Amino acid sequence: MLQAPEITPEVIEKDRLYRDMGLTDDEFGLVKSILKRQPNFTETGIFSVMWSEHCSYKTSKPLLKKFPTKADHVLQGPGEGAGIIDIGDGKAVVFKIESHNHPSAVEPYQGAATGVGGIIRDVFSMGARPIALLNSLRFGNLTSNRVKYLFEEIVNGIAGYGNCVGVPTVGGEVQFDNCYEGNPLVNAMCVGLIDQKDIQKGIAAGIGNTVIYAGAATGRDGIHGATFASEDLSEESESKRPSVQVGDPFMEKLLIEACLEVIHCDALVGMQDMGAAGLTSSASEMASKAGTGMEMNLDLVPQRELDMTPYELMLSESQERMLLVVEQGREHEIIDIFKKYGLEAVAVGRVTDDNQFRLIHKGAVAADIPVDSLAEDAPVYHKDSKVPEYYEKFQQLDDYQPIVNNYSEALKSLLQQPTIASKEWVYDQYDSMVQTNTVVRPGSDAAIIRVRGTDKAIAMTTDCNSRYIYLDPEIGGKIAVAEAARNIVCSGGKPMALTDGLNFGNPDKPENFWQMEKSVDGLSEASLALNTPVISGNVSLYNETNGQSIYPTPVVGMVGLLESLDHVTPSFFQTPGDYIYLIGETKPEFAGSELQNILENNYFGKAPSIDLDIEAKRQQQLLLAIQSGLVCSAHDLAEGGLAVALAESLFNNGLGCDVEVSGDTTVQLFSESQSRFLVSIKPDDKQAFESLVEDANLIGEVTESGQLKVNNNEDIVIEESVESLKTLWKGAIPCLLKSKG
Repeated sequence: MLQAPEITPEVIEKDRLYRDMGLTDDEFGLVKSILKRQPNFTETGIFSVMWSEHCSYKTSKPLLKKFPTKADHVLQGPGEGAGIIDIGDGKAVVFKIESHNHPSAVEPYQGAATGVGGIIRDVFSMGARPIALLNSLRFGNLTSNRVKYLFEEIVNGIAGYGNCVGVPTVGGEVQFDNCYEGNPLVNAMCVGLIDQKDIQKGIAAGIGNTVIYAGAATGRDGIHGATFASEDLSEESESKRPSVQVGDPFMEKLLIEACLEVIHCDALVGMQDMGAAGLTSSASEMASKAGTGMEMNLDLVPQRELDMTPYELMLSESQERMLLVVEQGREHEIIDIFKKYGLEAVAVGRVTDDNQFRLIHKGAVAADIPVDSLAEDAPVYHKDSKVPEYYEKFQQLDDYQPIVNNYSEALKSLLQQPTIASKEWVYDQYDSMVQTNTVVRPGSDAAIIRVRGTDKAIAMTTDCNSRYIYLDPEIGGKIAVAEAARNIVCSGGKPMALTDGLNFGNPDKPENFWQMEKSVDGLSEASLALNTPVISGNVSLYNETNGQSIYPTPVVGMVGLLESLDHVTPSFFQTPGDYIYLIGETKPEFAGSELQNILENNYFGKAPSIDLDIEAKRQQQLLLAIQSGLVCSAHDLAEGGLAVALAESLFNNGLGCDVEVSGDTTVQLFSESQSRFLVSIKPDDKQAFESLVEDANLIGEVTESGQLKVNNNEDIVIEESVESLKTLWKGAIPCLLKSKG
């Protein structure tokens, strides 16, 4: 580990040690021109983490500017710890998603656990109480022992931290594809609730005000974690285990309660968590946002290890730590609150008027850097972009048409695919009911949390089909936003805003950067069309293992509002005799489908098409029907098409269905055409429902039979026991985990 403070500036340059920290030759030259001298070892480390992709977004900034971020209901867009939307009654929802991919690849339990801890701090640093956690996970196929180990340990880490910290894990998604074999994706999302009057900002304002460090002591864990997250994974990555932090959820719980009490003390000026780049990022960003400077005495920073150097203290990513700025002379008011919760809080510095970031250690200046050069002046790169050969080839292919001879067997195979199969093995490990506000638990289209003291509720989901994005990043980006919004609508909510977790490969490869560009174009266009602005997010690049990139995976975390708990809509059929409707048009679209995966063990061709105007219209019409009390259940059609959606709609209560399709049976049952919903209604509401929803087609009814029955022109194409299908669906992942890789 690079930590020797005796290394002189001359040695750093001569031996190009800055490269080992993650700086390029040009970037090191820029540092020298900013400082008008050679940086010392600590300063070089500080620049390297603040200018890493993880902290500076130096590669993605030009693309992120494309996102629509404003709307009447947006109170805080990108730029703070998390985004905030107005839900009326003086209340607001705070939420964000972040990745912890690289740490989870080398130390899966702690990597996932600290990802959860970090995103929770982002939310309560804004003054909000965390009310829900979600996640979006990607793994290789469950055929190797290594992937099974990563899968089990990452889920254990999420559960271990979330369950202990007392925030319910209520939703998420898991997908499996070979491209994630060596580089799993772990995206954690947190949602919080706040009274608008309590909103906090991470600013270091007020010359002479005091800087307070609160929470856990600083150790040597996580040093250069931000830089580690900004490079490809390789066989040497195992040696980077020291870059993975260790979390303490019980201390985090105390920290939440202390910080939520502190926000009611008017001595507080600003607060920010110590996330990526630790003390360096929180301190420099708070000062830069306020247009001030900051001086800190590192001897005062609580330390759990002996003889820590300034380099180690500033680059450590030890968990459960916060930085606060408080009014000078009122420090004891804040310190006493933390002390009440058994937490250490100490004054370590002051706000200055010189716009410098100055660190004192053992009486000497350890670093003296213009603060804006760290937070605002990182280099911005406009990478080369090139259309991949595979994409051009796919665009020339005829539409892929699978051949299915036995529809029942095809359905059974689909239900056992890990991406489609029940994720009960995963979410049963999560405490989804703590805080007792969970209305709809994991396993539905979207999770729902009630807003106490009102009749309102919050719907939330995470979504992204990376196969479509691989085939066509722009169309796939649109679909990711649209599917998230469909899930919110099916639950009875109005889609409000989104947070994005942009997971891509090495952006220095022009083909990868093209995927980023086009994905962002698609996400942006859909966000605009569906009025779901992007209010926060995270970028994770260099998701490659030994040169093999993941599929582009821009995860969408979306939040919606239910104006009344009466609008809560289940995703499964309710009562025998209810009519079943399919909303939307089914086309022969199988590229990127789960059926193509089963039959070809590969994905190729053109992604399913999507018309955002049609998408918006269908969502609005269905939501109005739900709010009018006309809908008994609603479920969006996704992987596996209509056949899988029918099966999933029957698994909760042992009912059956009798459905009629016409035309090509394979297309009708297994196509993954977009903008489609499966809905059930009371027969008496037929006329009212059809008058509200234009593209609704009556295809059958719910029965007591316990059989999933599908006919085409009087031919029975599927007739299967729902219980037997459910057994296959529920048992698929546990069975794979037990088998030897």
